[in-house]
Formats: sequence, C-alpha cells, structure tokens
Amino acid sequence: MLEVVRARYRDPVHAAALIALLDGYSRDPAGGGKPLSDFARTHLVDALAARPHVFSVLAFDDDLPVGLVTAIEGFSTFACRPLVNVHDVVVHREHRGRGIATAMFAAVEAIARECGACKLTLEVLSGNAPARALYEKLGFDDYRLDPALGKARFMQKWLDD
Repeated sequence: MLEVVRARYRDPVHAAALIALLDGYSRDPAGGGKPLSDFARTHLVDALAARPHVFSVLAFDDDLPVGLVTAIEGFSTFACRPLVNVHDVVVHREHRGRGIATAMFAAVEAIARECGACKLTLEVLSGNAPARALYEKLGFDDYRLDPALGKARFMQKWLDD
C-alpha cells in the first residue's frame, strides 16, 4: 500500500530513505550519472533539517521507500508571497508509472498552500520527455511573462572549483 508522508529528517528510517533515493537519482543520467559524494551522504540530512524553509515528501510502498520530492520555499517579489521550488523528484525506476509522483506532488501542493505560496516552480531537462509530460499533466507550464520575450531559461554558475 502506498503511503506519502512529509519527511521527518530526524527519523532514521526517513533519513536513510532520503539518502538512498537521492543517491539512486544522482546515479541516473538525469541526475548527473554519479553517486552522491561521501560529504553529501554524511551531512545532507542534518543540513536539510537545519533549514526551516526546506521540506521533503517520501513515498513508501509498505515499508519500501519508492519516492522522494524535496522542495525549497522561496519568495515571489511580484506576488509578495512565498513560492515553493520543487528541487528533487525521484521515483524508484521499478515503481514508475503507478501514480507515485502524482501523489507526492499533491502532498507538496498541500504543504505549499498551507504556507500561503502563490506557485510551485521546478526545472526539468528538456530531453526528459516522461518528466515533462508528467509536469504538464499536473498543470506546470513554461515560465513566460511576455510571449515576445520568450520562455525563461534555467541557468547556473558554480561557485566551487
């Protein structure tokens, strides 16, 4: 039976599930194709727990962890309200296509509404067609203000060498 819960970072079962699922995602080409670093494995759960505007949702099939979403509260200056950025979305490969991501997104949306968020945001690789199709089905669309200016692009600049 599928159970979706807000992660309790101090719960050893939840902490282990989060690291295992995120490591699986990290090893996938869509997550960079490399395992989580020893540093991340050791410090990630405590670092998440120390940030009051970060939350995660876990999905369990009976006792087996099968899904994870980590989200970070930001702020929309235009709306003058919080927003929630969905940062990690993981469904264990063998459990995909069963509505797990949809159930986790429903939980994330409920938490976002509780904090008064005006919107959910996320980034997705353009070549990840299954994820893009899911997000569109859930109501996500490209960010744009004026169609003449085009769609927003997600960019990054690493600060570490």
